[in-house]
Amino acid sequence: MAFKSICPTLCFLLLLHSAVAQDKSNAKFGKITPADFDLSNYKYDSGAAAVVIADVGSSSFEGNNKSFFSIIFKHYKRVKIINKNGFDVATVEIPLYAEGENTEKLQSLKAVTYNLENGKVTEAKLDPASIFTDHTNKKWVTKKFTFPAVKEGSIIEFSYTQSSDFLFNLQPWEFQGGYPRLWSEYEVSIPEYFNYVTLTQGYQPFAIKSKSSKGGHYSVQVGNATQRSETVQLDGVEYDQRFVMKNVPALKEEHFTTTLANHISKIEFQLASISLPNQAIEVVMGDWAKLCKTLMESEKFGVDIEKNNGWLSDDLKTITAGANSQLGKARKIFSFLRDNFTCTDHSRLHMDNNLKTVFKNKSGNDAEINLLLTAMLKHEGILSAPVILSTRDHGKTNEVYPLLDRFNYVVCAAELDSSIYYLDASDPGLGFGHLPPYCYNGHARLLVNGMAQPVYFDPDSIMERKVTTVFISPSEKQKGAINGSFSSGLGYFESYLLRKKMSSKSEKGFFNDIKSGYTGDVEIMNGTIDSLKQLDNPATLRYDFEFRDLFTGDIVYFSPMLSEAYKENPFKSASREYPVEMPYASDETYVFSMEIPSDYVVDEVPKSAKVLLNDTDGFFEYLTAKDDNRVQLRCRIKLNKANFSPEDYGALRDFFAYVVKKQSEQVVFKKKK
Repeated sequence: MAFKSICPTLCFLLLLHSAVAQDKSNAKFGKITPADFDLSNYKYDSGAAAVVIADVGSSSFEGNNKSFFSIIFKHYKRVKIINKNGFDVATVEIPLYAEGENTEKLQSLKAVTYNLENGKVTEAKLDPASIFTDHTNKKWVTKKFTFPAVKEGSIIEFSYTQSSDFLFNLQPWEFQGGYPRLWSEYEVSIPEYFNYVTLTQGYQPFAIKSKSSKGGHYSVQVGNATQRSETVQLDGVEYDQRFVMKNVPALKEEHFTTTLANHISKIEFQLASISLPNQAIEVVMGDWAKLCKTLMESEKFGVDIEKNNGWLSDDLKTITAGANSQLGKARKIFSFLRDNFTCTDHSRLHMDNNLKTVFKNKSGNDAEINLLLTAMLKHEGILSAPVILSTRDHGKTNEVYPLLDRFNYVVCAAELDSSIYYLDASDPGLGFGHLPPYCYNGHARLLVNGMAQPVYFDPDSIMERKVTTVFISPSEKQKGAINGSFSSGLGYFESYLLRKKMSSKSEKGFFNDIKSGYTGDVEIMNGTIDSLKQLDNPATLRYDFEFRDLFTGDIVYFSPMLSEAYKENPFKSASREYPVEMPYASDETYVFSMEIPSDYVVDEVPKSAKVLLNDTDGFFEYLTAKDDNRVQLRCRIKLNKANFSPEDYGALRDFFAYVVKKQSEQVVFKKKK
């Protein structure tokens, strides 16, 4: 009886112990056994080249001898390398922020490679002399090292401490990456004096997400070179946050992804304000109005465009000569900058040189050229203002918090005839009133009248239309051959990409590439690209072609979509955890008409079909018709939006699978007897 009464209690204690054990990673630096090399009990992608066993970080605050606080960041990581494709994890880079003479400090770095040889664990420690320093730029120094003795099956682990006096640089944490992570944990302890905004993103759930508080005690040394320093003791509340994710899958880049940085599961912190005892609250982050003021009063951004800039007067008289309207002047100024200036960098928010120097050198980064455009338009009495945005590969901006580092590009907004034109003179392939596709990344800010007004460049707002027509008839000169004409009116962005390609390629080479896209004995002739140099307009691609010796057998198979068919499904993965981000919505129409050779009949033609994508998101239409003399096809694919949620992915994948299958179907011709 006594045994029965104890048993439930004992079972409860065992279960409690098991639950507690699961709340902590078992990995500890230097504690490696042969059993640790066996990961068969863990669930992860069997195709992974490496597996992160544990990735654990913590940030805390301590008083320093500079009259303030420092952030102490500790990082420990253990990884097993499965095969040689995972060797890249053996090279580690640790970025350290620098400002003048003050640089974040790296301390207590340890790194060891473990291998299992004849059932025993061997160690290879990192030689400190193998740690290299790379001065990335004025703001960042990178420490780099590569683990020694790495081979397939190795386990590597490192740990280090990083000390920072830059309180705005509270370390972010990525729970996800290019390899599966069995355990990823970050703990942050913040004194009550510092208010940070916490930003999380991603699609993986937290296994543990907890908050707690405790008493904190901090010793701060206060003094300077002329005074004896004294130690100030501060007591306050310390707030602890702990975040844990388990069995996190690798994040792999798929087709139609702006940047994985938008979707990786991570957490970031932005310093909003500081409230020290007996002192007024110091607002650090501010609001959008403060951001606008900061930029417009900066020598590296807005000061020059608010000046009179009389030095431009004589040149602008020449540049705008012949213009009889404000719109005409704006077009001439835009074309002058676009056609005569070289952009040195398409990812800058600030100027390196003043506008006068940029004008003299005829070169500059995107911010310099487009701020010069703004200044020149303002000089001519045209309402204009800069717009800051983030390009698609840089990541999304935050609509709520004015985080300046999220922006990396500047364009110009001009009001003309009651319409707003967005202009980018830094790109030589753009027409007036057009932005490059990489600027269509959602939320941006227009800096005007002391405010940073939200504007949106959404891919869903663009409908890219393309119409292609093909006419084919039997050759009158060569038996068995057919002649055809191809004409494709491209959408503006496809025209933009074509112009980019043609800037470094000859027309002959371009049409040779088209020829290589066909199968069989084909000749491409009379190729032209209309409106190639007229950057305000979309281009039209035209050429004639001849298939030789095609109609010679008793049965002939012919693909009516020619080179315009989708050859494969762009959505290969069975599932997707983050959205599909196309550059624009699209409407593509393909019209085909073929005269049947007189000694053949049509034996089989693909059946007509029409399918919808999620009822209203788009459709695929494939309509065929034939009579004794002609075969006709009209194929249309329309996507009413550019962005699709992960929940829509399955339907989108099935939709394009059907498109690929249908467009691969052939017309079958049979020779008359």
